[in-house]
Amino acid sequence: MTELEQMQTVAFQIIAEVGTAKSMYMEAIRIAKEEKDFEAAKKMIIEGQELATSAHTHHFEIVQKEAAGESLPFSIMLMHAEDQLLTTEVVKLLAEEVICLHEELNK
Repeated sequence: MTELEQMQTVAFQIIAEVGTAKSMYMEAIRIAKEEKDFEAAKKMIIEGQELATSAHTHHFEIVQKEAAGESLPFSIMLMHAEDQLLTTEVVKLLAEEVICLHEELNK
């Protein structure tokens, strides 16, 4: 497998993990809003965070290689993965706030 193919494989793994995490965050909002089960919603956030952490670890490995002076090929797929990684983090933060708001409104 070429270096570019390896990088793209990692990118696909990141995209898959953060995609699932993002879906879990959105599901957590739905659970809080519709089912009023705030503990289940918070648990869903934690489960999504485990996937996001794994994706961050894969990304960090690539960053470490470049920081160590290794010349890595450009990959639009990795660029997309990084974009998904960042937007998923924003969705997580917003989901946590929305869940808290729903919890406060239902006291």
